[in-house]
Order: sequence, then structure tokens, then C-alpha cells
Amino acid sequence: MSERIFGGVLLLISIAGIWIARAFEAPFSYEPVGPRAFPMLILALLGICAVMLMLEKKSEATWPPAVVLQHIGALFLIVLVYAWLFDKLGFILATVLMVVPIARFFSGSWKQAVAGGVGLGVGLFILFDKLLDVALPTGLWLNNILG
Repeated sequence: MSERIFGGVLLLISIAGIWIARAFEAPFSYEPVGPRAFPMLILALLGICAVMLMLEKKSEATWPPAVVLQHIGALFLIVLVYAWLFDKLGFILATVLMVVPIARFFSGSWKQAVAGGVGLGVGLFILFDKLLDVALPTGLWLNNILG
């Protein structure tokens, strides 16, 4: 029964999202499909999956152990803090501060976690900001260093 309730909620969210996305318009045309195509496609797929979830015959759901739910909650909080710090600290530092605890969750050593965080932060910044020309926030600390 819980799958049907969850599917119904997802279906309502997808319908509401599609209704909202219909009004998306760009002040100038920079893409042939415009800004509404991607959200409407994702929300339509969400709606299809929700209907499939409601129609599927399944046995009673079993919940994972409490420690798994605690880890999922902690990972959610880490990503929430990352989103909050993204503009304030900049992409590189916020990414390092997100990757280190996540790597520790997956049994990485401190050395691996820090190396992975620094590598991902700097590497992805160079890839997106410099090579792909996607503007990423540098944060106040890097703005002061770069001038």
C-alpha cells in the first residue's frame, strides 16, 4: 500500500511541476527548444514511473535497518550544507567539504578522503569553469587571492 501512496504523491508532484514548467520562457532564444523542455521531460518521466509504481503488484515493503536510515539522513544533511555553502565558500572549498565526509562514509581513509576531495574540487572547477565555460562561484577567499 505504501508504494501506491508514494506513487500517488510523485504523480501529483510531476503534474504540478509540468503545470509550472509550462510558463518557463527565456527573454531571448538561446536554444532551439527553450528552457521548458528539460524540466517537462524529467517531470513526465517521473509521472510515468509514478504510474508504474502504483500499478505494480508487490509484496509488503520491508524497511532497512535504522543505521542505514541514519546514514541516508546524514548524507542528505551533508548535501544540504553543501548547497548552503556553495555560494559562500565557492565551488572548490564547498566540494572538498562535501566529499571528505562522504568518502569517510564509504570507508575511505582520511588521506584518501582529503585527496579525493581536493582532486574533485580543483579538477571539476577547471573542467567546468575553464574548459566548458560554465561559471562557478569562486567564493570570497579565492576572489581575494585572484584579485
